[in-house]
Amino acid sequence: MLKIPRLRDAYLKRFPDYPKGITVPAIVDIPSGAVVTNDFAQITLDFSTEWAAYHRDGAPQLYPEPLRAEIDEVNRRVYTEINNGVYRCGFAGSQQAYEAAYDRLFSALDWVSERLSGQRYLVGDTITEADVRLFPTLVRFDAVYHGHFKCNRQKLTEMPVLWAYARDLFQTPGFGDTVDFVQIKQHYYIVHRDINPTGIVPKGPQLTGWLTPHGREALGGRPFGDGTPPGPPVEAERVPAGHGANG
Repeated sequence: MLKIPRLRDAYLKRFPDYPKGITVPAIVDIPSGAVVTNDFAQITLDFSTEWAAYHRDGAPQLYPEPLRAEIDEVNRRVYTEINNGVYRCGFAGSQQAYEAAYDRLFSALDWVSERLSGQRYLVGDTITEADVRLFPTLVRFDAVYHGHFKCNRQKLTEMPVLWAYARDLFQTPGFGDTVDFVQIKQHYYIVHRDINPTGIVPKGPQLTGWLTPHGREALGGRPFGDGTPPGPPVEAERVPAGHGANG
């Protein structure tokens, strides 16, 4: 689509002397080939607000106005303590820093587990931005963060509420249907040579439980609210049967 060998080219198209790291996600303007933004925290909010005119018919409201203040507050805590928390553990430069990060991460996971024990989704009775942002960390947890980043108090599969919640989302159209555990493991274990110098990718863990019943329907809720589910992924985004989950 972009017809460039590297994303860096899109950054340099807009900023010829761009001095920072090349990061994803990023929005690129196709006609000019120049990057527009890499503000990951704002991109999805823009999808729900600035670009609402481009939504398909029946698109769910992931950032409904009456819930925005609560969603923003949950997002801040989820990002700071969980999304970024696993990285504080993995890249800690000392034992003391690691243990502080570890305690902070699992304290936040306990908080979100308690919050989800009586409600199906993080905010309100439908899927919102808050769920979208928590899901990537949970879906990678056992495959990568538990071992690679030493976040090993428990596996996700040993945290009953979060494991059921994560499976609920995974089995919802738009979440698990593009998850490829092989690519997830290869990225982290091969790229992070400072943590894993050999580049060896572990064969396990066993990840086949993602499609087992979760029972979260008993909590009620309407996954897409008044909207409708997305269609199946486009051909280029489809993943192998089983999602590479076999350990």
